Amino acid sequence: MALLVSGWNALHDTLDRYADKRSTNWFLMGSPFTTAAICLSYVYIVKVLGPRLMENRKPFNLRKVLIYYNLFQVLFSTWLFYEIGISGWFTGDYSFRCQPVDISDSPSGTRMVHASWWYYFSKFTEFFDTFFFILRKKHKNVSTLHVIHHGIMPFSVWFGVKFTPGGHSTFFGLLNTFVHIIMYTYYLLAALGPQVQKYLWWKKYITVLQMAQFVAIMVHAFQLLFIDCNYPRAFVWWIGMHAVMFWFLFKEYYDASYRKPREAARLKAANALANGSADVKASNGSAKNGSPNGAAPTASTKPRAADYYINGDLASDVHYRHTNGKANGTTNGTTA
Repeated sequence: MALLVSGWNALHDTLDRYADKRSTNWFLMGSPFTTAAICLSYVYIVKVLGPRLMENRKPFNLRKVLIYYNLFQVLFSTWLFYEIGISGWFTGDYSFRCQPVDISDSPSGTRMVHASWWYYFSKFTEFFDTFFFILRKKHKNVSTLHVIHHGIMPFSVWFGVKFTPGGHSTFFGLLNTFVHIIMYTYYLLAALGPQVQKYLWWKKYITVLQMAQFVAIMVHAFQLLFIDCNYPRAFVWWIGMHAVMFWFLFKEYYDASYRKPREAARLKAANALANGSADVKASNGSAKNGSPNGAAPTASTKPRAADYYINGDLASDVHYRHTNGKANGTTNGTTA
């Protein structure tokens, strides 16, 4: 017991010694355990409690709710993007090579701390991406990638706000909010109904954009390993390795969602063509397999429609499931 008390006191001493004093008394910034508890509760709700409560219930029709929710996320992300940018990145005061944390009470430094704190809260609002999946009984959309992305981000961002609410690390938030503007705009348009969804051919490029985001964050963070910069080395690794992890997770999703189905379609087309040619030779020109002149049925190489999250968009976040070979056509829990 004495050892636990000693460890607890040592942790608080460390937090007090290295934490940014400007946000010490702000809501949820006192201890990481509150944020950790919220994140663990989120995982329990979306993986255990939520599916259990919905097991014998009909899925909710949340189309109007999703429209307002996605509109809110677009506006919130736009405001955060502006605040993070105007606090340094857009004004020319920040360097993309090396930007130490401004720990002063200057207007721009204080504004960046507030922007970072609100960005931290945006990670909690994104929990509703998953909650809406559960309420609509889209449990298959709650994939490992989805839960990891949403479950870990508030806890990770908490440390950034606590120790480095400004400087080099805020580049992550700048890019992430920009991607979320595009991602939630897509979800908003998809929620408006079939008359709009037919124009949303560009959904796979959201995943490409998210992967490009993580590459940019990796390069931006890891460059400090080779530059003499007054920025905590621990946070270089913290941010950089998060970007590496999410890049591989989103790459796995992209391959499963687009590359593998496309390759399977090409292989199917090649086999059908070969079978058709053999049938023609065997029957002296008579058609088989329902194809005149031995031609193979056309096999589309276009990826089937998919269920998307983020987020995500994560994605920003980005999750899909095919059902009986047909597209669910749901986006952020919205039925096509």
